Amino acid sequence: MSEETDWAPDAGAALDSGGFRDDDGRINALWMERLRAFLEAGRADDVTTVVGPLHHSDTGDVLEQLDHNERLALVRLMGDRFDFSALTEVDESIRLEIMEELPNAAIARGVAGLDNDDAVSLLEDLEPHDRNEVLSALPTFERLSLKRSLDFPEDSAGRRMQTDFIAIPPFWTVGHTIDYMRRERDLPDEFYQIYVVDAAYKVLGTVPLDRILRSLRGTPIESIMNTTLVLIDANEDQEEAARQFERYDLVEVGVVDENGRMVGVLTVDDMVDVIQEEADEDFRLLAGVGDEDVSDTTVDTVRSRVPWLVINLFTAVMTSMVIGLFNATIEQMVALAVLMPIVASMGGNAGAQTMTVTVRALAMRELDGGRLRRLIRREVVVGFVNGIIFAILIGVVTALRYGDVQLGAVIAAAMIINMIVAGTAGILIPLTLDKLKADPAIASAVFVTTVTDVVGFFAFLGIAGLWFGLF
Repeated sequence: MSEETDWAPDAGAALDSGGFRDDDGRINALWMERLRAFLEAGRADDVTTVVGPLHHSDTGDVLEQLDHNERLALVRLMGDRFDFSALTEVDESIRLEIMEELPNAAIARGVAGLDNDDAVSLLEDLEPHDRNEVLSALPTFERLSLKRSLDFPEDSAGRRMQTDFIAIPPFWTVGHTIDYMRRERDLPDEFYQIYVVDAAYKVLGTVPLDRILRSLRGTPIESIMNTTLVLIDANEDQEEAARQFERYDLVEVGVVDENGRMVGVLTVDDMVDVIQEEADEDFRLLAGVGDEDVSDTTVDTVRSRVPWLVINLFTAVMTSMVIGLFNATIEQMVALAVLMPIVASMGGNAGAQTMTVTVRALAMRELDGGRLRRLIRREVVVGFVNGIIFAILIGVVTALRYGDVQLGAVIAAAMIINMIVAGTAGILIPLTLDKLKADPAIASAVFVTTVTDVVGFFAFLGIAGLWFGLF
């Protein structure tokens, strides 16, 4: 028996002993080296022995470490033993790359054993004709359930929900409910509460499992159910659904259709994923990189970044045109060319701080009438106070460096003006974009930077020209 074969079972069990990952949390290099050797040799049993015991999220990490051919080899060698849940843990580009190479029959076998929400996340990436072919290969009940979820809008609660839940009538007793759960085999793998519904499947109340366990068998369900309901519409955006979980400290919540009938449940583990995805999306949009992933190709990355770089180019031209208005002023006092980036840079940083706070508040729906007025007043005052502080600092430094108190006063005045404008622009620009139904996370940074640069240069050079009579 070769050294590699001796090693394989240990590697598969290494997850329990910590050998799968190094102390810093990275996948062990030797583990990956052995896996690659098994893939290259086409040793299906050894690959399954190594990868099979892993959690699907760890398998996703492994897939992202492999190259294109190795990923396909791993999926094909494992066959029916490959857990398709791992594909929900990888970048979208990798998921599409793998699924495009797999026959629809293999995808159908893979999604058949997945939770509804995971299956939907894989199927929604397929072309319509491929999706229909996969669905047609599934059992009738599962096919209808997935079709219903796929009919809801993209990024909606209906796409994220589990369609398996426990619903009972209000006239049952605790004993009847317990006997039903013990007897029924087709129950969700995990659940946290039971839903009390009428004949039309409209939710009347909920009963947490702990209340079931603490109640006598003869207790009517109707007498112990919660009637203060928090329900989520299936068409509601997933981000708003996640906000409901955060607001009410939910673990599980029922999902209803447009007629108020119960169609599924959302659980906190899915909402954690949504919160992370939305935060990650907003972070990337603020930087102007769209939905870019680490695994994207060079062409895709260039295509994603170029549009915003083009916009930045035009705004930079605008800024240079403002500087061009003061060529004569700069030629007569070279110190102005050295100092003017300081004013613009400080304004840009201050504007970015305010903009980040505002975009976050908009995303979290925290800006009602009273809070909005307070935020605007606060940011304008903060801009003024910061302007005074840094005006004194840069004014003193400039006066000492160039031996010119008047030049120090000029840059101090420009600093105050630009810091006030930065605070105002940092809040008003995102608000305006939001009112215009544009995503403030995408465009705010470009406009705020442009405003602070233009105002900073114009204020500093304009005041200097007037003060020193350089026009």
